[in-house]
Amino acid sequence: MSETAPIEDPVDYFLEDLTYHGKTERTREAYERVLREFESFIRQERGGSLTDASQRGCMAWVHTLREGRAPSTVASYASYLHRFYGYMTQVGVFEQNPMTLVLEEMEESIDADPARREIMLPAMREFVAAIEHPLDQAVVVGLLKTGMRVGELCNLDLRDLYLDDTEVRETFDTPHRGALDGRPDSLYISSKPSRGTVVNGEERIESNKRRRATVVPVDGELKRVLKRWLAVRPETLAAGEPLFCSTSEWGRRLTIGMVGQRVQTHAADRGWYRAGGGPEENVTPHYFRHFFTTHLRDRTGDRGIVKYLRGDVADDIIDTYTHNWGDRVRETYEAQIYSLL
Repeated sequence: MSETAPIEDPVDYFLEDLTYHGKTERTREAYERVLREFESFIRQERGGSLTDASQRGCMAWVHTLREGRAPSTVASYASYLHRFYGYMTQVGVFEQNPMTLVLEEMEESIDADPARREIMLPAMREFVAAIEHPLDQAVVVGLLKTGMRVGELCNLDLRDLYLDDTEVRETFDTPHRGALDGRPDSLYISSKPSRGTVVNGEERIESNKRRRATVVPVDGELKRVLKRWLAVRPETLAAGEPLFCSTSEWGRRLTIGMVGQRVQTHAADRGWYRAGGGPEENVTPHYFRHFFTTHLRDRTGDRGIVKYLRGDVADDIIDTYTHNWGDRVRETYEAQIYSLL
């Protein structure tokens, strides 16, 4: 432990650091409410403390949350606890994060929800083919081909894309990130952007939830639709030079709401969206992450690579795939990724 003396109240310590990181009072209050609830449970029901909480203790608490709370609320509470332990482990206050495996299992169960609408690949191809707008098609294909979250897509900058293409290089003089050197035709999805922080000179209004930055391959289909979009992409005043920006609110960086409206329009045309329908019925941007996970996992039989691409894995696993880029990720991805066009 890096501290010279034991931390008397880990929650207070964490909340104070949230203040230093510029988190709003509302955010801090939400964290405190959840963390105090867990602290009370682990003390009264398990006879322990935040310091020695186990994976089983965390699972038992999550189980109690399911009584009377919506699945999305349970997932939010679990993510708060995971971030608390993750941060306190990083700064040396705790030795390990007991929520890591719990959250991974929760995410897999959410993605495998049997009540969710199941769309087969031929139907998804018809859906994509019917989208004519270059921006809409690039957004939908981008989500379907990478499994990224919609907030992560909104936060992409031009520098996060490296297309090995002469026309693109001649049109845009923005250099790609150094992390993409030697990795042509790929995307860099960062873990850093969060609401209210300044990244690449621009304050962000959406957050990424990726545990670690990830380099994701861009296959031939995604490359074509991205080139088509870049050919008509409007000039933007946004300092970060967003990869995706609005054509109706000219040049403004896309938001989660904008993407949701665009996807809703196309899904409704297909009969995949009904006002008042739940997530098990309606196709939303998050559905594409579920589609990617399910289909690529079935095709590759390799959960590790799928977790790497989704940005869901721990440091030791993600480092293995990062250092073995060609053999472990790119070749498998290009051999197994489904075609959409």
